[in-house]
Amino acid sequence: MTQVAQRQIFGDFVEAMPDDVEYLIIGFSANSIPLKQRWRNNGLSADFIADYLQTFFIGLEQRADDEEDSSPPIKIPIKSKNAAKYIANELLENAMKFSDDSVRYQTKIAFHLYRDKLVFHVVNVIKAERVAAFQAFIQRLLTTDDPHDLYIQQMELNASGENEGGSGLGFLSMVCDYSAKLGWCFDVLQEEQPITLVTTMVSLDV
Repeated sequence: MTQVAQRQIFGDFVEAMPDDVEYLIIGFSANSIPLKQRWRNNGLSADFIADYLQTFFIGLEQRADDEEDSSPPIKIPIKSKNAAKYIANELLENAMKFSDDSVRYQTKIAFHLYRDKLVFHVVNVIKAERVAAFQAFIQRLLTTDDPHDLYIQQMELNASGENEGGSGLGFLSMVCDYSAKLGWCFDVLQEEQPITLVTTMVSLDV
């Protein structure tokens, strides 16, 4: 069994999730097609996830306790469905773009569906040299008083061509546009050569 040599947690990350809810896991292997070539299909995967949520959403209309509840569950609000599609697409794009293709480790996206929220997890391996820049951005995001201002700063940084660690605009949009809560777990796995596994967690109220 692979040993975790080091673990770092950032933001609203929950290590253990209950398994008594609807959930879906999709895995992408780099053995047949390089992950960076799969980004063209990210939209299809995000559409599938949003449609799946539409079918299995378990939110119910509020009723008085003594009123008989015989109607079927209401459908996921269109705003939440659009948010789920956007978040799934952004998470997949980041995972595919920054995954370490030299390591044959499966990239996975999963979500857990609760009565009032959706929780996404994406797991992928990243190159060791990208970790510091990524964690520096995470620290800025978690400590900023105004994520909208940070969004503008990141846009300006991208335009200058000085942003080597990835833009982070997708994460900022999740916070600014959808009030999502973000968390990360960085695991250094003790393999023949240590690899860094990142789990990104996004929680969205619906």
